[in-house]
Amino acid sequence: MNKRRLPIGIQTFRKIRQEDYYYVDETAYIRRLLDEGTHYFLSRPRRFGKSLFLDTLKELFEGNEPLFAGLHIHDHWDWSVCHPVVRLDFSGADFHEPDALRDDVTAQLDTIEAEAGVASPYGEASTRFRHLVQALHRQSGQRVAVLIDEYDKPVLDALDTPEIARANRDFLSGLYSTIKDSDAHICFTFLAGVSKFSMAGPFSGLNNLIDITLDPRYSAICGYIDADLDAVFAPELPGLDRDQIRTWYNGYSWLGDEKVYNPFDILLLFRRRHFDAYWFETGTPAFLIETLFKRRVSSLELDNMLGSADLLSAFDVDHIATELGGV
Repeated sequence: MNKRRLPIGIQTFRKIRQEDYYYVDETAYIRRLLDEGTHYFLSRPRRFGKSLFLDTLKELFEGNEPLFAGLHIHDHWDWSVCHPVVRLDFSGADFHEPDALRDDVTAQLDTIEAEAGVASPYGEASTRFRHLVQALHRQSGQRVAVLIDEYDKPVLDALDTPEIARANRDFLSGLYSTIKDSDAHICFTFLAGVSKFSMAGPFSGLNNLIDITLDPRYSAICGYIDADLDAVFAPELPGLDRDQIRTWYNGYSWLGDEKVYNPFDILLLFRRRHFDAYWFETGTPAFLIETLFKRRVSSLELDNMLGSADLLSAFDVDHIATELGGV
């Protein structure tokens, strides 16, 4: 097998497929999602491949068949049908200021409407969002795929300023409730972020999401497993101790049978050829570190902390628990 380019920091499915980067085929998960439901939510840490997964969904719904040649989904998809896609991405902006979120959403809707040739008579974001989805459905004759990346970043960015965080939370709640209201016009929804807010938070108007965060069947939906390293990345393994790779990086699990490797760790290991805590240096959420520091929680105490689904479901601006219990 010949070496390929390492997709470090590449979140664009088209670029990976067209420019000979390594790619781990996760489209079997997409097929399962499509077979089992419509509206989904996934929480994963940063740099685990959420944005790439969302971009893969975008290309699939838009019917870009050549990009999927040789992948699992290729023979299980109707390529004669193209769906409009509305994708909102909150990863690239800073939401510390009072009007930052409103301005960012306005700019994103402006761009989508301009590209689709849709003119909106509305100024309020959630109303514009609803009008856009309905207009795209009428225009194309096909229902719309809605993809939202880093759905929680506008709130997490502003946690140090609770009044802005609450305002951003309430704004997002109104925006996301549009998805439920527009169900007849939507074929698929996928929201992704690093946290899961309670149903009283941004999800208060969107209670029809299927949460796959701790679903064992989707535990490896983002990240690499052992089989991926041995097959896809086989050209990179010579000269590296396979057991040491496993000891260093194969420690993530979301209730599945297989442990998951963080892609950022693995890709930088293959580039630099020495072991280091690559993901921890850049992927750890700032709000988590700051919260632990303020509460004077040492790293040693983290080993004895337990979480649960109840704890995950209780997360909100005014309630960020350090732990549910200890052992």
